[in-house]
Amino acid sequence: MSSAFASRAARRRGIVFTVLLVVTVLMMAFSSNPGVRDLQSGVGYAFRPIQGALDSVAGGIASVATAITEIDRLRTDNAQLRDQNERLTAENAQVDEIRRENDLLTGLLQLQAGFNHKTTAAAVIGRDSLELRRVVTIDKGTNAGIELGDSVVTSGGALAGRVTAVGPDSATVTLLTDADSTVTGQLVSNAARGEVVGQLGGVLVMNQIDSVEKISLGDEVVTAGIELAGGIRSPFPKGLLIGQVVDVRLDANDVVQTAYLRPTADLDKLEYVLVVLDYEGGLPPINQQPVDCSGTGVLPQGEQPCYTPAPSARPTPKP
Repeated sequence: MSSAFASRAARRRGIVFTVLLVVTVLMMAFSSNPGVRDLQSGVGYAFRPIQGALDSVAGGIASVATAITEIDRLRTDNAQLRDQNERLTAENAQVDEIRRENDLLTGLLQLQAGFNHKTTAAAVIGRDSLELRRVVTIDKGTNAGIELGDSVVTSGGALAGRVTAVGPDSATVTLLTDADSTVTGQLVSNAARGEVVGQLGGVLVMNQIDSVEKISLGDEVVTAGIELAGGIRSPFPKGLLIGQVVDVRLDANDVVQTAYLRPTADLDKLEYVLVVLDYEGGLPPINQQPVDCSGTGVLPQGEQPCYTPAPSARPTPKP
């Protein structure tokens, strides 16, 4: 029984093999036939546009996928470059600020080294917000030797103002442009004097200049630093820059003229200043104040100096 089953299986395998062999031979025979080759070529030619379109679609899909990948990569690179650029910009700004502050401090140190008075450097830490005042606060006070009335200068030897209030670790400086500020100024060109007062807008007004004095635009004005009768000394050292003449007007009475000055220092942007510590202005101590030599009576004990009052000025009559 089993031998018969095995015989039938062998016959089936033989038949399948024979059929496959015959099909192969037939295909080889037909493939060599010119008609069959022409048919294959025609079918291939007919389907070539479809194949090209399919190839184009496949290529387009691949290109889109590649482009999307490239765009994502470029977006990532662009974000990294933007972060680096922002960081470098911030670092450059910090370097520029450090360089600018270094230049300011270097200028103050050079001024301090060549100054004839003892000074201390201070930073501006506050500014009065009131429209009518021009006042700043500095970060040093009595602990640094600063006293009420000390003169305050800035880069280039320009006068900034005067200490009007002082505490242990801070002081208030009233600037030249404050309406309450007054200083005796002197023209460098001809030594003509006048009172320089502050006003709103940042322009200084130099009043009471003798009308016979010639004033030119651009003339520089410095502190007069004069000493008056009775031992009164100017509150400010002599020769500190105040400003430049930008306009001149002759008063109606033709006796005096007024000059308008642009401050030498940009007082609205003060950052660092020098406070003069060893200049004594105003009245000297009571025991050093001179007395009138022309008076009668006995002079006080000691070697107290005296002075002779100058004759009072009288206007010269016009011809």
